[in-house]
Amino acid sequence: MRSDNIKKGIAHTPHRGLLMAAGVSRKNMAAPFIGIASSFSDLVPGHIGMRDLERQIEKGIHSAGGQAFIFGVPAVCDGISMGHSGMRYSLPSRDLIADCIETVAEAHQLDGLILLSNCDKITPGMLIAALRLNIPAIIVTAGPMLDGESRCEKLSMIKGSFEAVGKFRSGVIDEKRLLELEEESCPTAGSCQGMYTANTMACLTEVMGMSLPLCATSAAVSSKKRRIAFDSGMQIVDLVRKNICPLDIVDKATLRNAIICDLAMGGSTNSFLHILAIANSGGIDITLKDFEELSHKIHQVVKLDPAAAPTMTDFHKAGGVPALLKTLIDANIGITDRITVCGLKLSEITKDAYIDKSLIHPYNEPFTTKPGLGILYGNIAPNGCVTKISGIDESCYYFEGVAKTFDSEEEAMHVLENDEIKSGDILIIRYEGPKGGPGMREMLAPTSLLVGKGLGTSCALITDGRFSGGTRGVCIGHVCPEAAAGGNIALIKNGDKIVIDIDKRQINLLVSDEELEKRRLSLKPFELKCKSGYLTKYAKNVQDASHGAIVN
Repeated sequence: MRSDNIKKGIAHTPHRGLLMAAGVSRKNMAAPFIGIASSFSDLVPGHIGMRDLERQIEKGIHSAGGQAFIFGVPAVCDGISMGHSGMRYSLPSRDLIADCIETVAEAHQLDGLILLSNCDKITPGMLIAALRLNIPAIIVTAGPMLDGESRCEKLSMIKGSFEAVGKFRSGVIDEKRLLELEEESCPTAGSCQGMYTANTMACLTEVMGMSLPLCATSAAVSSKKRRIAFDSGMQIVDLVRKNICPLDIVDKATLRNAIICDLAMGGSTNSFLHILAIANSGGIDITLKDFEELSHKIHQVVKLDPAAAPTMTDFHKAGGVPALLKTLIDANIGITDRITVCGLKLSEITKDAYIDKSLIHPYNEPFTTKPGLGILYGNIAPNGCVTKISGIDESCYYFEGVAKTFDSEEEAMHVLENDEIKSGDILIIRYEGPKGGPGMREMLAPTSLLVGKGLGTSCALITDGRFSGGTRGVCIGHVCPEAAAGGNIALIKNGDKIVIDIDKRQINLLVSDEELEKRRLSLKPFELKCKSGYLTKYAKNVQDASHGAIVN
């Protein structure tokens, strides 16, 4: 075992003494040392219930003959950090989390890891660490919160709060109703209820075989989640003894399975960034070309909030990830049968899976033959950009409008809040990319305000920043190259005409190449917005979104 490097032999007497000070008995000194990387936090609703799950995992590890050690990693709530400077830290926290886990696991020579996660950047950060370390590991995602309810109206975080702001500002609801929705939209611990980034990544983690069956959809407050946590603790000891590591489970075929499922369930656009980064950490050859290729083939068979009324609670009742996988396996569209951390192959897990076909449609009867996500190219984004097709009304698949440019999210919000945006406008929010932000902020506040004001089908938004998994409407993100790197998005002027064509996967500025070159000559060199601290280091080293915004 790796842990023999700190506990065997006369020379390691001091190490054993320190381990005994931490409570390790002489008998358990011979047990596999399992780290529980916990992202518990009182600040993050998706993580407030993790103290209980830590106990269940710890019980499972010790029941199986292992020695458990809990250590902490940071967690950011994207909802709370949204719409202000704090959002600049969300995406960079992904790489910080991976570095923290690597540091603790290597410094203490742990034999295996349980990675206790839930929200947006924590799960991909933990997957990056798992593949980078390549020691036995299991992800436990803490699970979604229950649906909100008020006056018999089903609520989710996005529709019950972010979009409610727009409804209030446009006079659709009064302040009393706004406060009711605010209080009832997030009723329990757990990740927010829809197919947003947190739940997208939880589902894809299960598809990759890195968490136990039904882990992604089991509610955070359920006894089933507690049992999954215990079973994960038991199983990690078995993986250590068999030396089954993440790169035995996750390869190119595994990640393509994840992309297929992502497209089929209309997941978050952030998943593109994270899958690319996860592939990079494992030395796996996955690029935007894989997303582009598959996005022309895969039908959408699941449609959840924010694109539709059903939530993760409904998805779980309909059979969850095993049901989705069985639907896609039976359709023979390219899902590869892979081993998982539970010791079973995908085909074995899904063999007898229950499927509610009213929510998880048969592949030959999809919600739409369009995939949930798409890659667009054109002179605005020569290296690609991303949109959530599942969140766009079909009447808007071809959209032509006039640019209104903003060099920060705050500038755009000011104009939106003062009702200065009209039908046919395309908001350009730039200098919000990985380097330009820095940190590639999510634009949930402006997109939700557009929808809340009734402009969700008559206006569009284009940014080199990101969108929340809760975003809907004609929203194009991850524009590459970003403005800070001299991308063409920096050259757009107010009044320029733009065409977005979802069917053709194109996004073009109707300005000649000659005119763009003239504009480029007068473009000022970009200067970093921060001069010290973590974000400065991040901005100097981060790659663009088409490479997963990874840090060199």
